[in-house]
Amino acid sequence: MFSTSASQVSTAANYIEDVFSTWLRNGTGAAATITTGLNASTNKSLVWTKSRSSTNVHKLTDTVRGATKGLVSNSDAAQTTDATGLTAFSSTGYTVNSNVNYNNSSAIFVDWQFVAAPKFFDIVTYTGTGANRTISHNLGSVPGCIIVKRTDTTGNWQVYHNSLTSAAYSIQLNLTNAQASAPTVWNSTAPTSTVFSVGTDATVNASGGTYVAYLFAHNAGGFGLTGTDNVISCGSFTTDGSGNATVNLGYEPQWVLYRLSSTTDDWWISDNMRGMSLTKNQGLFPDLSVAESNQYPNGVKPTATGFTYSIGIASQTGIYIAIRRGPMKVPTSGTSVFSPVSRTGTGTDTTITSGFPVDMTLTRRKNGVLDTGVYDRLRGPYIYLITDANNAEQSSSNSLVGFDSNTEVNVGVDTVAGNINNTGWLYSTLFFRRAPGFFDEVCYTGTGSATTFSHNLGVVPEFMIVKRRDSINNWLCYQSALGNDRQISLNLSAAVGGSSITLWNNTTPTNAVFSVGTNAGTNASGGTYVNYLFATCPGVSKVGSYTGTGATQTINCGFTGGARFVLIKRTDSTGDWYVWDTARGMVAGTDPSLLLNSTAAEVNANSVYTTGVGFQIVSTAAGINASGGSYIFLAIA
Repeated sequence: MFSTSASQVSTAANYIEDVFSTWLRNGTGAAATITTGLNASTNKSLVWTKSRSSTNVHKLTDTVRGATKGLVSNSDAAQTTDATGLTAFSSTGYTVNSNVNYNNSSAIFVDWQFVAAPKFFDIVTYTGTGANRTISHNLGSVPGCIIVKRTDTTGNWQVYHNSLTSAAYSIQLNLTNAQASAPTVWNSTAPTSTVFSVGTDATVNASGGTYVAYLFAHNAGGFGLTGTDNVISCGSFTTDGSGNATVNLGYEPQWVLYRLSSTTDDWWISDNMRGMSLTKNQGLFPDLSVAESNQYPNGVKPTATGFTYSIGIASQTGIYIAIRRGPMKVPTSGTSVFSPVSRTGTGTDTTITSGFPVDMTLTRRKNGVLDTGVYDRLRGPYIYLITDANNAEQSSSNSLVGFDSNTEVNVGVDTVAGNINNTGWLYSTLFFRRAPGFFDEVCYTGTGSATTFSHNLGVVPEFMIVKRRDSINNWLCYQSALGNDRQISLNLSAAVGGSSITLWNNTTPTNAVFSVGTNAGTNASGGTYVNYLFATCPGVSKVGSYTGTGATQTINCGFTGGARFVLIKRTDSTGDWYVWDTARGMVAGTDPSLLLNSTAAEVNANSVYTTGVGFQIVSTAAGINASGGSYIFLAIA
């Protein structure tokens, strides 16, 4: 069992993916090793487990109290020994056994794992004295929220939050009561960067009682390459007359714990793995044992800089803990952020393995005349756009039905549409993961006036693909080689368009924002849009241009193992948007191409091969290598 010494708080972690994970899994009813990649062997760690599909209690287990020692967030009950619960922690995760609250074979589960690290999270255990006192912690910053539970007997979960009226107030995690004055809980004293205070209330400091405290930092920096990035925020919002609020975190969240504090309300947890998107908000209630639900689909919606909140309750104050979306590390391998899959449709609910959490996918039937569908986590399942037309986004139950997995996606029965999983048809599916320096996505609402929108790519975007979602408009693309006053349409074969400052406002994007003008295709007032942003990431991706030679030529992308994906478009004349990938073949004799701007079946024509430093163009076809022709490309290793 862990003690609470500072040596057991991680000091090496600089990225959110090293200290927090949302892990989704199917129950097995038997011992199972969960490999999150987080070190719970030498670092203090908390695992919060809940069945998503059934009425079972929330279980919290941590390394300080020890494996098998469970607490229930929706109850005031004392700690229990769950011999077949979470039975062990390791350097890469933890082990769960057959207990129904941890691993029921007929249920699906979510685990939120927190690893103690300065300016993020800490765990402290202590024995009560019955007198006002301070307790040391190793958070390395002033806590924004503290959650305390008595472990030896019954007692409500007490919550200190920096946005309650004052340190004389408390609120309970297992109850729906509004915040209330409770001067004997926190001794009316706000915490500091080294201690927190408790009073004489039995729920936090009865003589001889045993307690655990979970401490969460607030905007303390400490992460990222410079050590100045925030990864966790504890704050408040106030709804307007329509019951809406906008929260600015300075980053896009992946996990939010929240509730209204000025009135009775349930606590909610939303996360982007289970479905915190523009169209879905799969919430779980920490104060209830019920299964997850989409009861308030507009409750929390992530933005590039925070989240919006909307459940129609006017003029109320809410509190939250928000955790930054990862990964924060710049990828060093293409396989960690891109995966091509060639498969045969099943006509039944099917999982397709990606190897990482998927943020965007392109899927297309290879041997039939059908559209290329674009699905992404941020817009939500069932919702798709098609690259070969200017249509608004559409929805279908016979489509991509779930992003809620760490390593795969789920596609539906598809007995009608045929564009993603029809029985016996051959499909190409391309998986992309958002990561700094490689790929990002921003959904925004137009203003009708020239403006900028934030992104989280972390570098200057070199290739942006914008589509209006709510009405008919062409896909409009910015590419750095073409300039900030030009555009080219993904759904058309046309050459690059003439000068137009109304698209990108004649302004080159920066490492933090992109600019749009007044064109309805990028910024109509009230219009809804999605922007997919790509950049050159050394050894992973390359955005570039080249001049055709009319003879075999190699495009050096700086790769060491060759390109696994290539997109090419001619810009000085008409030409299709060609796509190759290694799952379908990029070698002599087998290098079929598909067109993003057309529904035509794939064509095998000896055109583009993968080669060590990038890709080789072996064709003289006008669309990819006419002598003197101008071309743009995106390649991924």
